[in-house]
Amino acid sequence: MLSFWMALAANVIGMTVLVYFVYFRRHFRRDLVLAYIALSMGIFAVTMLLSGSGAGVGLGMGLFGILSIIRLRSDTLTQEEVAYYFISLAIGLVNGLHPDPAWFSPAVTAALVVVMFFADHPGFAPRTQRQTVTLEKACPRTEDLVRALEDLLGAKVLRTVVIELDMVRDLTIVDVRFRVSPTRVERETGGSYQLANAPRQNAPVAQETWS
Repeated sequence: MLSFWMALAANVIGMTVLVYFVYFRRHFRRDLVLAYIALSMGIFAVTMLLSGSGAGVGLGMGLFGILSIIRLRSDTLTQEEVAYYFISLAIGLVNGLHPDPAWFSPAVTAALVVVMFFADHPGFAPRTQRQTVTLEKACPRTEDLVRALEDLLGAKVLRTVVIELDMVRDLTIVDVRFRVSPTRVERETGGSYQLANAPRQNAPVAQETWS
């Protein structure tokens, strides 16, 4: 019984820290806050009931596999949001099983939250960005494409992946990864990176970096 209450507390506290103090302060999507909380608590409840019945671990792992391939059809998730989705799923599953000793589930939950805090930290490679760019120009040569992108973005292009090259409509759609200059990063972040900074008046709006 002690392991159950500790697992429940670990699930609630761990998801609160992960969703409200890590995810939302960095990605600002209120709708996914509800989705992550509901997912973790639902997995916790279902896994707890399965572990206490004769269903066995096999059914529980099958449930994990089914839920792991669910994608929201109404909206597109970024890769960061997919990562938080899987961590929420894992936290609910681990705490739902609440294996002995009693401290194991809280320890795993804390470890997962800490991993996400550092893995998604804005201080990691803040100059490296990614965009999908549509050019009103067909660029079959890589040299011409890189030159056009660097002029457009004002940054050093690291890698390009051409998604579509239309010679008839004179169009190029390319997935580009690039590195901006330190002065641009300071200008966009106001000199220091803030997790929940509101846009300042008369300040340039930071360019969206993920598509």
